[in-house]
Amino acid sequence: MRLPLLVSTFAVTLLLGACGNTVEQRIGGAAVGAGTGAVVAGPVGAVVGGAAGAVSGPSVVRATRNATR
Repeated sequence: MRLPLLVSTFAVTLLLGACGNTVEQRIGGAAVGAGTGAVVAGPVGAVVGGAAGAVSGPSVVRATRNATR
């Protein structure tokens, strides 16, 4: 039980640690993605959703800002 949690935490840490100046956007996207993934597909969905949210977070924020102007 602890090994998958440790591996997941390590993977997310590496993913977020490689972020540049958009860390806030990536963390927010990862949090939303992980929450959504957890609701839809459980623990596996949380990991996949967190990774997808961290990767697509900055582009979603930019698109949202441009749409509201």
